[in-house]
Amino acid sequence: MLNTLAMLLSLTAAPLPMVAQQASGEVDVELVLAVDTSRSMDYEEARIQRQGYLDALRHKEFIEAVRGGLVGRIAISYFEWAGDIVPGSVVDWTVIETEQDAAAFAARLEARPIDTQRRTSISAAIAQGATMIVSSPYRGMRQVIDVSGDGPNNAGNPVVPARDKAVEAGIVINGLALMLRPSGATGGLDKYYADCVTGGPGSFVLPVHKIEDFATAVRRKLVLEISGVSPTPLIRKVANQPTSDCMIGEKQWQDLFDR
Repeated sequence: MLNTLAMLLSLTAAPLPMVAQQASGEVDVELVLAVDTSRSMDYEEARIQRQGYLDALRHKEFIEAVRGGLVGRIAISYFEWAGDIVPGSVVDWTVIETEQDAAAFAARLEARPIDTQRRTSISAAIAQGATMIVSSPYRGMRQVIDVSGDGPNNAGNPVVPARDKAVEAGIVINGLALMLRPSGATGGLDKYYADCVTGGPGSFVLPVHKIEDFATAVRRKLVLEISGVSPTPLIRKVANQPTSDCMIGEKQWQDLFDR
């Protein structure tokens, strides 16, 4: 099934760089960090977001979570996206087992320039993340795509089919909903992420309402993903409650285009 997924998703995902020259092997989790850098965030917000990931990767709670796994190491990768995958943003697969490993990965990320771009394609982010997992040289007991974003999908393919293909292949998708300003998603962006983006056993969404809370939210999410523990659901689906319109972003963009 993963081979089929790779062929399907390669039609929309950006080309992958050469796989990192590290020994393959078993890890607790293969974790892809897919980070939104669309222009709905200003440069300062994008900078704070980047710093949040750096702080989380260097934090002792992150290292302790890695060491606490059955294998005691994880494979992690990172990229940024907007209307498509940001060229040159991929930090390829790296095994993290020690504090020094985490510091080296964070240093590679810190060296990358911050580049914001137009539009929002969560479907492209999921496709890229799934393709990276398929091509990973590691064998994770769990495979997770960690998507952060501040708006609904409005470019590329619809998000639900991309989400469903990844989930069918055994990949878990979690979300970090950046709710710094209104997104237009009925019920809030966190509900949109819960209904349209996340999926798989134990998947969850964490909302961020203030940019200064971002670093704490990222650290919490990474620790949960590494440990395989799901938080108490923040978004509960109620019987007969309508789900989010998963095409709301496309409709908003078409309305803006028409006007």
